[in-house]
Amino acid sequence: MDPVLLTLIFLSLVFSFFFSGIEIAFISANKLQLELQGKQGILSGKIFSKFIKKPSMFIGTTLIGNTIALVLYGIFMAQLLEPQLQHFLPDHLQNDATIMILQTFAATVLVLFTAEFLPKSLFLINPNFMLTALAVPFNVMYYVLYPVVIFIVSLSKFVITKIFRTEYSDEKPVFGLTDLNHYLKNMQRVKHEDEDIELDKKIFHNALEFKSVRVRECMIPRTEIVAVDVQDGIEELRQAFVESGHSKILIYKESIDDVIGYCHSSELFKKPEKIEDILTSIIIVPETILANELMIRFINEQKSLAVVVDEFGGTSGLVSMEDVIEEIFGEIEDEHDEDDLTEQQLDKNTWLLSARLEIDYLNDTYGWALPVGEYETLGGLILSYTENLPQAGETVPIPPFTFTVQSTLDNRIDTVLMTYRPED
Repeated sequence: MDPVLLTLIFLSLVFSFFFSGIEIAFISANKLQLELQGKQGILSGKIFSKFIKKPSMFIGTTLIGNTIALVLYGIFMAQLLEPQLQHFLPDHLQNDATIMILQTFAATVLVLFTAEFLPKSLFLINPNFMLTALAVPFNVMYYVLYPVVIFIVSLSKFVITKIFRTEYSDEKPVFGLTDLNHYLKNMQRVKHEDEDIELDKKIFHNALEFKSVRVRECMIPRTEIVAVDVQDGIEELRQAFVESGHSKILIYKESIDDVIGYCHSSELFKKPEKIEDILTSIIIVPETILANELMIRFINEQKSLAVVVDEFGGTSGLVSMEDVIEEIFGEIEDEHDEDDLTEQQLDKNTWLLSARLEIDYLNDTYGWALPVGEYETLGGLILSYTENLPQAGETVPIPPFTFTVQSTLDNRIDTVLMTYRPED
């Protein structure tokens, strides 16, 4: 066999292997990770960031490179196999059709395994790693093939837009929720001591879950709403601002279930004679509306406060733009927030806790595994088990936790004594 032909066949298969593998790696790779590598100044990330923004140039390079490699492979393979087949085949099979069929079969089997199945299987194991390792060679091939690539891509755009009258655009999101989710899973495999990195991970997780968060999960409950009757005087409204420390107070007519708007503290400087003079309309939404939908409505209507109503039309709670944003970024403290929720460790296994503390917060802070359900707070957890309002001193076992109600306030649990025995 001609060693030159063997070398040329081998090189054509290597190039086909390279282009097939890197194409499937790019399609399967985590685009967010590549984009972050580019922002960090990593060479491979910078190279592939430009292809993420213009994927047509990447696909064009791989297709043209692979096509050229396969065409050359076919030519060299035919030159290698034809004399061999003519030499070894019996006389009754010595015809062009038989030789062509055998050449095609042998060449196809070899190329399918070495340039299709094998590279795609190997590159799919860790696509981001393979892209990082082969970024520079691919970039070199991109510039070598650039004149052909730009011609083919431009021709394709012309056919799509002018002949088929279809809109063409490379402007697509750099990465999606799936990329973000995969990126976070990769981060979880590595422990970070940097608190900023852990905070970023938590924010990303919250962002992923935000699309399914409903308003009832982030609202202020009805029992904690500060409101004033529209028939009350300006002095009562002013006193409500002073006592609550809030900048906005809800205004209702006869009952808290009939909220008609709210007043802002700054409006008092206008020296109104009655509450109606400074009343601002308010958004009313059901408990089941998604938080992201409400955020869009806040932005579109330039409002920051909404009343949440239950299925019967009664006031269920109050939600602000700040409450919605906190679902992503965590607690946002302002000048009116008070850190008055009881949270005290009495000994190794005992805590005195406010029933208003959120289950997610306690699990994240202490590493506990408090049950999660249709409630948000510790008080909600206890009520889900008792199904009635427990009295002070009543004990509620939820293994491995034991809760003893310390005090109640306004028909709700105020503080509880919790004992945690993980061995139980």
